[in-house]
Amino acid sequence: MISDNKAIFTIGTAAKMLEVHPRTLRIYERENLVKPLRNGQWRYYTMDDIKWIQCLRDMIHEHGISIAAIKKLLQYTPCWNIADCPFEKRKQCTAFMSSGLVPRKISVEQRSGDVAA
Repeated sequence: MISDNKAIFTIGTAAKMLEVHPRTLRIYERENLVKPLRNGQWRYYTMDDIKWIQCLRDMIHEHGISIAAIKKLLQYTPCWNIADCPFEKRKQCTAFMSSGLVPRKISVEQRSGDVAA
């Protein structure tokens, strides 16, 4: 299985996956909302990029938030607060899972080490 952070999708493929025009992805890049891997003139997107762009599209089209407003809000709060993502959706989000806000289960080794100490 391919990792979600491996840049493998060209702009054309990413656009088809997201059902948008490639120009839309270039706009998001120009606005610094997504930064695909560049190799010469080619752009390569990761699955994480695709998920993030879908989240952006939801904020824009479902919540009516402008690109400028999203950029401003992201300076003050994480995206899941802006998009009001349910926890089930957050669990699949790389940004949320790597944020350190998700409680980690204490392993059996840690418990037994704490008890012995």
